[in-house]
Amino acid sequence: MDNQHSFVCPVCGNSDPIYIGMRNNHPYCRKCISFRGKEADEPILEPKPADFKLDYRLSKEQKTLSKQLVQNFKDGKNSLVKAVCGSGKTEIVLSLIKYSIENGLKVGFVCPRRDVIIELYYRFKTIFTNNKVTVIYGGHTNALEGDLICMTSHQLFRYEKYFDLLIMDEIDAFPYKGNELLKTFFTRANKGNYVLLSATPDNDFVTNFKKEGGRVLELYIRFHRHPLPVPVIEIGGVMRLFYCLVNKTKHFLKQNKPVFIFTPTIDMCETVFNLLRIFIKNGNYVHSKHPYRSKVIDDFRNGKYMYLVTTAVLERGVTIKNLQVIIFRADHSIYDRYSLVQISGRVGRKKEAPEGEVIYLAKRKTIEMEESIRDIEKSNKTLQNLL
Repeated sequence: MDNQHSFVCPVCGNSDPIYIGMRNNHPYCRKCISFRGKEADEPILEPKPADFKLDYRLSKEQKTLSKQLVQNFKDGKNSLVKAVCGSGKTEIVLSLIKYSIENGLKVGFVCPRRDVIIELYYRFKTIFTNNKVTVIYGGHTNALEGDLICMTSHQLFRYEKYFDLLIMDEIDAFPYKGNELLKTFFTRANKGNYVLLSATPDNDFVTNFKKEGGRVLELYIRFHRHPLPVPVIEIGGVMRLFYCLVNKTKHFLKQNKPVFIFTPTIDMCETVFNLLRIFIKNGNYVHSKHPYRSKVIDDFRNGKYMYLVTTAVLERGVTIKNLQVIIFRADHSIYDRYSLVQISGRVGRKKEAPEGEVIYLAKRKTIEMEESIRDIEKSNKTLQNLL
């Protein structure tokens, strides 16, 4: 019993006896027991070239922030990049990744969601063509080392005081947000300095980050210099909302514009799709439990489907040309102002199609809906003043 009360978990740091069990007279931690598996070796990396290739030029704002990130790292300071959706946060960190690899440092790039980190992995492979880029997520854990290691936040338990540079994208996304265990893994894996990326960090987080000596970099300009789409609200009963959903979707498809239809729950996702498919062909649905989610998303990208009914799994990290967005039941409690801003930010991300529509379909107008629109309008006003 004394061992149980004095035990501190070496993986997650837990010392609460409630989460500590005994097996063969030895204590173990129940809090992180599911996070077990092969841990990374710690190779000595040699400095090597890391020239990156892009098919486009960075904006002057992206270049400025990129240089500031490198300087912050040289100064031993952590950075928070607060940048509007579609401003090119990934591009901003490329020079810092290059600097770190060329100095023989261990670099990690983390994202809470599997779909997003897989997409980023393929992007990084095409950018750092002469370097080893690795990706790690549940069920894909064979290679744990590389010049740039991409992973979901759950996989950080494999790395103890490992990374000289650790970059965390979408810090306010599920399942990382509010998860103290995953935050402990992040802290445990880092031995140098880190960079946090988000379009929607809350004010308290930003304030505390500054108090701890971190430097905040802000970017209110999308790389193509067009404003964020301002959502339009449609209010009504369920029948009216569905009628509106059908009409709006048909309208977009006639213009050959693909559509994401967001729903708050898995059950609603499947129900809405099964009803919608009666009136409109050429669609599909995805959610976290869909067995062929990745294939459906790839098929959508390749034009096999023109609309997807989805849950929050496609809330972040997705870039589709000409995409339009409809949020069905935007008044649901699952949607806070930040998630609504993120979903709205799926629209107008391509230079060739910088504009589009976002529609909130709701039974009533909520404070979260109104605040999300105010946040977007505030960002657009700041953009207008900067241009």
